[in-house]
Amino acid sequence: MPAVTVENPLTLPRVAAPADAVSRPVLAVTTAPQGFEGEGFPVRRAFAGINYQYLDPFIMMDQMGEVEYAPGEPKGTPWHPHRGFETVTYIIDGTFDHQDSNGGGGTITNGDTQWMTAGSGLLHIEAPPESLVVSGGLFHGLQLWVNLPASDKMMAPRYQDIRGGQVQLLTSPDGGALLRVIAGELDGHQGPGITHTPITMVHATLRPGAEITLPWREDFNGLAYVLAGRGTVGAERRPVHLGQTAVLGKGGALTLRADEKQDGNAPDLEVVLLGGRPIREPMAHYGPFVMNTQAELRQAFEDFQAGRLGTVPAVHGMGE
Repeated sequence: MPAVTVENPLTLPRVAAPADAVSRPVLAVTTAPQGFEGEGFPVRRAFAGINYQYLDPFIMMDQMGEVEYAPGEPKGTPWHPHRGFETVTYIIDGTFDHQDSNGGGGTITNGDTQWMTAGSGLLHIEAPPESLVVSGGLFHGLQLWVNLPASDKMMAPRYQDIRGGQVQLLTSPDGGALLRVIAGELDGHQGPGITHTPITMVHATLRPGAEITLPWREDFNGLAYVLAGRGTVGAERRPVHLGQTAVLGKGGALTLRADEKQDGNAPDLEVVLLGGRPIREPMAHYGPFVMNTQAELRQAFEDFQAGRLGTVPAVHGMGE
């Protein structure tokens, strides 16, 4: 980790918050519980225990792995439905295949992102390719769920395949941090992901001892999840480490610092930064459906059971 990098960050555009920007305070630091998803791949539930008022428009995020699979061990998820939100799957190491009941899908690997707008609904499957199942190997990624406003919940499903080479790469003034803007914008630099709900998603790598203060939209919330390593968040230098989420308060800047000494298996501090404009609508969420009312949830289940979200394709490969 990470899959997308550059030899000399100082060749990249540099970003820093204005000197008079108010740094966001740290409201809370939570530690993700560990569990298993799908057919048994290990996950950390990054947002468990965080009040939704601080997450909106984000619903949940799982860190998948990091795990070194032996031959025959790689696992995925069986066919399952989605309606009413978007899933963002970011693969840092390894390979994942996707397929849906509309004939969409593809393969993402080593820094790629798949942005799936479920909208009105579909059936979906995620699994490692046969070659990875046979050989085993490293697997590490994220899946983020982003809510849709009521006006977009029943839109037609859509895919965006974002290759690692498409992300906007930026750095700090001294080159000590590498920033990958996957979606939204940072200091006027636009990432490739097109979002219905205005958000910013950044994967930041900070070398030991590096510090950066980034401009952050004041109308967005702020979350920082540690993928690897240890460091501090906020001007008050609140300690954080692997598997922890910092919930940030209001302000126009966001500060990160990597500890001088990192863990042996994590040479740098790796953080996913998320911000979004809250939707502030009622949310009815159960399993793979995210709607506004209980009646809409019941309708989603009825549509799924009646086959109106699609049927499993009768094709060779995934799902057979």
